[in-house]
Amino acid sequence: RGGVLVGELPALADHVAAQNALRLLGIMAVAPLGADPDEAFERLAGIASRLRAEHPDAASISAGMSADLESAVRHGATHLRVGSALLGRRAPIFG
Repeated sequence: RGGVLVGELPALADHVAAQNALRLLGIMAVAPLGADPDEAFERLAGIASRLRAEHPDAASISAGMSADLESAVRHGATHLRVGSALLGRRAPIFG
């Protein structure tokens, strides 16, 4: 649940796009723990739209997991992470 701050995204996207060995395909995020996923993914949709304005090939939005996939799809997710819905919850690694 880390990553780049929204204000740092343009510089990171420009840097990735300038690399010959990389392709900037889009953005990936998860809703903050305890937050309303609709609010989080609505905000992400806006961020993704601004990213595409500068990098048209960055059209992918990887957002949403098993518990909030409907919200992610409502807000434009093109890729979902639904492992626990398919395979069950994992045991905690630590603890």
